[in-house]
Amino acid sequence: MGKIFAFSYDKLMGPLEKKWIARVRKKIISDLVGNVLEIGAGTGANFPYYSREKVENVVSLEPNPHMLGQAILRAKEAGLPVEFHQGMAETLPFKDGEFDTVVATLVLCSVSEPQKVFQEVRRVCKKGGKIVLFEHVRTESKALAALQDVLTPAWKRLCDGCHLNRDTGRYMRESGIKVIKEKKYLKGIFVEYEGLNPE
Repeated sequence: MGKIFAFSYDKLMGPLEKKWIARVRKKIISDLVGNVLEIGAGTGANFPYYSREKVENVVSLEPNPHMLGQAILRAKEAGLPVEFHQGMAETLPFKDGEFDTVVATLVLCSVSEPQKVFQEVRRVCKKGGKIVLFEHVRTESKALAALQDVLTPAWKRLCDGCHLNRDTGRYMRESGIKVIKEKKYLKGIFVEYEGLNPE
């Protein structure tokens, strides 16, 4: 399933990307600075939006080897030097406080243990560093949330472990990250977060 999902992902997401997700990516990625870790880089959809004048280094972590191969090609197309790693976000292979910024887009819905992921994000992000997320989450609408609950078991099998109903914002706050910005889209199904790792 991982191979099929990897090679169909860009086509499946194409209409949403063109309509508005690409604009969100550009907005949250283009101003990132310093040493940046991107968790779950997927096929590298964020790579064209990094500013080589602002970032010192981009490090990418992706568990799916088939997506990783596509991401390497996209980085070359974008002319962006990226250090690639294959691995899981629950056990990041990096030093404490190594990164100025940690970014994840449309990936935390599919991690196995979100609490551990946020613990690891806090560990590798320097104190006072920035955490930037764009995720689809459990909506505040009771009717839509109920539909997400019904669809999630089948959706997880079809979409490489994706949880439609995951409350990522709650896990972020419970980890101790200070949420300084939260912007909702499409009835709160998609949310943009910006947080700081406390000093």
